[in-house]
Amino acid sequence: MSDYIIEMLNITKVFPGIIANDDITLQLRRGEIHALLGENGAGKSTLMSVLFGMYQPEKGEIRKNGQKVTLRDANDANALGIGMVHQHFKLVEVFSVLDNIILGVEPAVGPFGFLKKADARKKVIELSERYGLKVDPDAMVEDITVGMQQRTEILKMLYRDNEVLIFDEPTAVLTPQEIDELMKIMKGLAAEGKSILFITHKLDEIKAVADRCTVLRKGRCVGTVDVATTSKEELSEMMVGRKVQLVMDKAPCQPGESVLSVQNLVVKGKTHNKPLVNNVSFNVRRGEIVCIAGIDGNGQSELVYALTGLMKAESGKIYLDNKDITHMTPRQRNEGGMSHIPEDRHKHGLVLDYSLEDNFVLKSYFKPPYSKNGFLNFNEIRKHANEMIDLYDVRSGQGAVTRTRSMSGGNQQKAIIGREIEEGNDLLIAVQPTRGLDVGAIEFVRKQLMKERDAGKAVLLVSLELDEVLEVPDRILVMYEGEIVGELDPHHTTAKELGLYMAGAQRNG
Repeated sequence: MSDYIIEMLNITKVFPGIIANDDITLQLRRGEIHALLGENGAGKSTLMSVLFGMYQPEKGEIRKNGQKVTLRDANDANALGIGMVHQHFKLVEVFSVLDNIILGVEPAVGPFGFLKKADARKKVIELSERYGLKVDPDAMVEDITVGMQQRTEILKMLYRDNEVLIFDEPTAVLTPQEIDELMKIMKGLAAEGKSILFITHKLDEIKAVADRCTVLRKGRCVGTVDVATTSKEELSEMMVGRKVQLVMDKAPCQPGESVLSVQNLVVKGKTHNKPLVNNVSFNVRRGEIVCIAGIDGNGQSELVYALTGLMKAESGKIYLDNKDITHMTPRQRNEGGMSHIPEDRHKHGLVLDYSLEDNFVLKSYFKPPYSKNGFLNFNEIRKHANEMIDLYDVRSGQGAVTRTRSMSGGNQQKAIIGREIEEGNDLLIAVQPTRGLDVGAIEFVRKQLMKERDAGKAVLLVSLELDEVLEVPDRILVMYEGEIVGELDPHHTTAKELGLYMAGAQRNG
């Protein structure tokens, strides 16, 4: 019997204008957690989609237990015991958790055409208890947290008795607490004899759970290493092809006058009257980065929606460069000097079916040089896109005309960051700008934020990443249950102290 449960040998996958996987070999042992590391767009998700039957490779073969197999679609993969949790979950929002888990492998139908769900429910509850995956089988997917949706996806794989589990960027949308929980779950699954392929670009997570790691760079395999004997610096150099600055250098802050001033802001939710943002006041000055920190769901999103005009404030005032913008539209705020890198790049940052060049001018297409007398100047739009692609290192298959949907998450993010910074506004609001990015892209984004601050712009950063909160800003404001409960100096604050504020255990006053 083969030492390996899965072997992908000399896999090549080509898309128009790009070789996504170039002669890659990957071998997965039984019961191991094998990490697949690479920059955004390195070909990790493509390789796993080949293994899951979603793409057919041009060259190469896949073996399971030493036998060659053909995977025409995801059903073939499931039949061979291969399951996958996708980066963007594949759940039906209006179905319950239980219905999502059994979808496609429904139990027998009873005499009146109803599914016999009692046995399925029992199996789901048993699995959730055995692996510590707490879910409510009757909850609707649209009503549950992102962490709970992910647990539903994992249970979907376990329900099908899959023995090879693929996790595609599983922590990109989770809070630090949910990430710790997921790491424990993965270790438990491996201890039970499951074999796990874990796509990530977070080096801490690889060091925490993986046995071996295969590194991809620009579609090619750089090598496979034992994680225990390889440092984070070595891994990041393999991945990016150069030394990466994991800790920022920054000059002391020289704050000027206030650019953004928020006074007694109250924002209420759509469904209940409890304020989601409760009497919040703060300011951001020229030449400084102020970070709003907190565990996800403590009012940070609603605060940003109110600042950017995506949600109405119940009461309070917002001033931008001493102008009252409380009741202005998003475009008026943008024209008045506000740039916004949104939390959800797909929903609020890009039009995914537009080309890259169209997305670059989403906020300025109606102004010269891109438009004259109501007509678009396509040559200027193309020229601008090509400049932006070079300036912000945006990698895409077909350059300016690439459909944004087909680009990797990191390159989509770089496009948004470039567009917002090049607006030249006095205030940049950056919400989780490095979420789901690799170390090279994170270094790039943080340097851009620093550059804005050093050019005398005001930067408001919202982040869930503890290392980012402690490294990047000049001041930290901690939000808990809709209120600002502390202002901290990152130079004199420990991760432990910050964590206590974020959990509401400490308050100012």
